[in-house]
Amino acid sequence: MRAASDVGSLNAVEVRAARRADLDEVVALDAKVTGIEKHAYWQRIYRRYGIAVGGDQRHFLVAVANDRIVGFMIGEVRDWEFGSPPCGWVFAIDVDPQARQRGIGTLLLDAMSAKFRRAGVRQLRTLLSRENTLILSFFRSQGMMAGALIPLEMELSPAPAANGPRDR
Repeated sequence: MRAASDVGSLNAVEVRAARRADLDEVVALDAKVTGIEKHAYWQRIYRRYGIAVGGDQRHFLVAVANDRIVGFMIGEVRDWEFGSPPCGWVFAIDVDPQARQRGIGTLLLDAMSAKFRRAGVRQLRTLLSRENTLILSFFRSQGMMAGALIPLEMELSPAPAANGPRDR
């Protein structure tokens, strides 16, 4: 297996469902981009999104070129959250930095969108940090814009010590 960074000139790019044998390359690509190797995390993600079950609406896609993973995308159909009709959520995408600007992200998004359409979904959503200008620019270039939902968050304080005042 060649390193994901050895992209060079790309031949045809194939988008397909991830396989267990792809995980090492996915971990390497993620580590290259984030600077953190997360083997256990990716094992859990694969078990949840990569192992298809009949009628499953969870998808872990990879883009393969020159016999190596050059990108991935993960998403699922979420049903009726906060009164919203079912929609497709994309929660992970990455493309090898040396393979960017070659349409790989678009191929992944098109393939995911097709899966969502087949599931009867008419809306695609994602959530990302406003500081992630690279991914924000990508999704905006694909026609995405701010949606009707407002993300809310709060900091959680550390859990109280066992047998503290709340445990009595």
